Amino acid sequence: MSDVAKKRPEFRNINVFQDVTSYRMPLAALVSILHRASGALMFILLPFIIWLFDKSVSSEISFGQFSSAFSAGLSFLPGWFIKLVVLALIWAYLHHMFAGLRHLYMDATHKLSKEFGRSTALTTLVLSLGLTAVLGAKLFNLY
Repeated sequence: MSDVAKKRPEFRNINVFQDVTSYRMPLAALVSILHRASGALMFILLPFIIWLFDKSVSSEISFGQFSSAFSAGLSFLPGWFIKLVVLALIWAYLHHMFAGLRHLYMDATHKLSKEFGRSTALTTLVLSLGLTAVLGAKLFNLY
């Protein structure tokens, strides 16, 4: 080794306010974090999902309660808030599904390059957000 070689910087103490905020995360890392967040959101809202399913299939009266939850709301929660929660569940399901399919495809084909990871991450985001927008427009009666 020569003395002319550039010495790499040493980071002994990480300043959360300077270093972490300036770090630019790759798109694949963002999709991975959102995959975990969507799974956690679906798990946390599982009682609400079961309640919605129960109300929608039990009887005609309970289906009426299910339908009125989206327009009149539930007890102290307004209908628009229920629709936002359902929209978040729609996004969580779609994102988790597409990210899971992405991981299965990468495991099956052993394609692990940076370019492939970035392109599949972008595809995952576009598909999940695009379908969420379409289904959200239907949920909010825009078509």
